[in-house]
Amino acid sequence: MSTIAPVSLPTQPTPPDDGPATAVIRSWKTPIALGIFTVLGAIMLVAFGRDGISTMVLSTTSDLIQLPTVDFPTRATGIVISVLLLAIATGSAWLVRNSRKTPIWLIGVFAFLLLLGFLAWASAGASIPIPGLLFGSLSLAVPLIFGALGGVISERVGVVNVAIEGQLLAGAFTSALVASITGQPLLGLLAAMLAGVLVAFVLAAFSIKYFVDQVIVGVVLNVLVSGVTGFLFTQLLAPNAATLNQPPKFDRINIPFLSEIPILGPVLFRQTLIVYIMYFAVIAVYFGIFHTKWGLRLRAVGEHPQAADTVGIKVAATRFWNVSLAGAIAGAGGAYFTLGSVGAFGKEMTAGAGFIALAAVIFGRWDPIRATLAALLFGFASNLQSVLSIIGSPVPSEFMLMLPYLVTIFAVAGLVGRSRGPAASGKPYIKS
Repeated sequence: MSTIAPVSLPTQPTPPDDGPATAVIRSWKTPIALGIFTVLGAIMLVAFGRDGISTMVLSTTSDLIQLPTVDFPTRATGIVISVLLLAIATGSAWLVRNSRKTPIWLIGVFAFLLLLGFLAWASAGASIPIPGLLFGSLSLAVPLIFGALGGVISERVGVVNVAIEGQLLAGAFTSALVASITGQPLLGLLAAMLAGVLVAFVLAAFSIKYFVDQVIVGVVLNVLVSGVTGFLFTQLLAPNAATLNQPPKFDRINIPFLSEIPILGPVLFRQTLIVYIMYFAVIAVYFGIFHTKWGLRLRAVGEHPQAADTVGIKVAATRFWNVSLAGAIAGAGGAYFTLGSVGAFGKEMTAGAGFIALAAVIFGRWDPIRATLAALLFGFASNLQSVLSIIGSPVPSEFMLMLPYLVTIFAVAGLVGRSRGPAASGKPYIKS
């Protein structure tokens, strides 16, 4: 019996194992956005360029260090900035083509150049006081920042806080009343925080305990607080304005040395106590959410409450107390209207600031620092339209008021990046 010897077939060399294959995903959103703004900027700065000299005033008369004013030839400045914008947009497209991400600092330079070009174009033949512009922007942004911080905490724990407007308004009314009666603005601030907690308490009770739709509860609370404060203002504060609606405002506190830093000193370190509390609140909320056990529990409840419940975290209690904390922070923002800015309570004086703060939360991707920057953008745009109207700029004030909302629409639409909130935000947790 014969046997057949096995025949070995020639084999191809095995390619080296370089690990799992990875797909390269290119996102052209950033280059497209930069290209659109470059085209719009070139149309404004070059096609509709203006002649004259644009003056930027960098110091106030009370500054210890006086900086010289800076003059820009308006048309030439517009041409140079348009070229730089085109270079940055092209560079961003080149980076994406080579599977690289556009760095944040490059986007920041692009935004600064675009803003500088717009200011130079709008102020042709006039001058813009930069410290005053920035100071007013921060003043308008303070209540928005407080409201945005409250919104971040509330939504991170899983409750959509549409009632920020009501918390701001309740804080403004209570602070004016208590500070007027006691003559102590600090007591007014504490009362405002308590008022914010009470509004948040109702939101938490209905949405967490009784599973009522959180958005509906928030809208109803806004209408309720607006009606109650409006009624009390008409019946109580207005007839007794001398005793019940003349709260003492916080005095400005100049921080030694820091208040003398050019430009930033007068803006950041010649402020009232509420503003300094806001600085601390931004840092504390950011550090607490991302670097403490409290923040880990809060984020776990907002992302996956069932898993959090499995490891022993009390979901309902965690949500309840953190929504109350968010209300206290928003209430402090309401106190700024009466104790740091206006000096008296007026009907519906928040004027939709709570909804703008909620937009800042979304624009900032539920991050305290980014939400603060978004609130500063709203404050800057609002104050810029006032400054431009004073110097007689041809830019319609209505356009400047629309600008932050347009930017928010771009952000929410995903043009400047993906925007996704906490997975369990707005969803009631029913323990099985």
